[in-house]
Amino acid sequence: MKLRFWGVRGSIPSPGPKTVRYGGNTTCLEIWTDDGELIILDAGTGIFPLAQTLLEKMPVHAHIFNTHSHWDHIQGLPFFIPLFVPGNKATIYGACDPVSGNSIEEILQVQLQYRFFPIRESELNAKIEYVSLREGESVSIGNALVTPVLMNHPVVNFGYRIDNAGKSLFFTGDHEPSYNIYEPEDDEHAMYQMLIEQKNRSILERMCGVDVLVADASYTEDEYPAKKGWGHGTFDTCIQMAEDAKVRQLFLTHHEPTRDDEALEAVFSKSLEKRTIQGCEIELAREGVLVEW
Repeated sequence: MKLRFWGVRGSIPSPGPKTVRYGGNTTCLEIWTDDGELIILDAGTGIFPLAQTLLEKMPVHAHIFNTHSHWDHIQGLPFFIPLFVPGNKATIYGACDPVSGNSIEEILQVQLQYRFFPIRESELNAKIEYVSLREGESVSIGNALVTPVLMNHPVVNFGYRIDNAGKSLFFTGDHEPSYNIYEPEDDEHAMYQMLIEQKNRSILERMCGVDVLVADASYTEDEYPAKKGWGHGTFDTCIQMAEDAKVRQLFLTHHEPTRDDEALEAVFSKSLEKRTIQGCEIELAREGVLVEW
């Protein structure tokens, strides 16, 4: 498998001289399977530079898996150049809205209304298909198996496990470890705690033993109390998750947009001073980096 990072910032693009080392684009990961299938995880602004590299490979069939519908994970999709070129195909996967019942197609087509974008989907030249996913129901992409896993975020967010020819990857999307909303003295505390522990075990089972884990590490432990409930993890929770799941390599991503490269490296180094994992390589996700295994 091959993985390349095209967007590693969270919430809003943050381009400029102070973010050039790690990149200022929002979430987008490019994956090529052993049999040449293209899988894209999220369509943040990073999907635009990715598109430039696909021009010489066209026609392409891009399998785009959306973790969730927040802007920083979809805002690059209308600028994905292969969508404008005849002969290309894009299959877009994601969760339906459990409240409204809207499919992933209905959710994303809002982007291509005139009030938001000047080109309607009917004017695009590629063939576009949509697939609404359900928790735990795997999708076969050539020799690869992609499994959606429900994570914890203020909107439905699927993490994805990809298994291909004995190799594996797990991407959390945006994820905050679940916490008990009840006080210990409340009657509901014990039952809710049991549900949390059950959910956490389920997630760990899905990511257990993967070669590569890409996880949302937006905040430090000191920053987290002010951000609690916003749906994002910390450096410490991601390292703990990687240790519990016994992964081989951890990439920390969704970098806080107000944190420049120097500050990002400083808080990362501080987190590693507190703990490392034997047998697991821990790195900051960086735009343009290619990982092969």
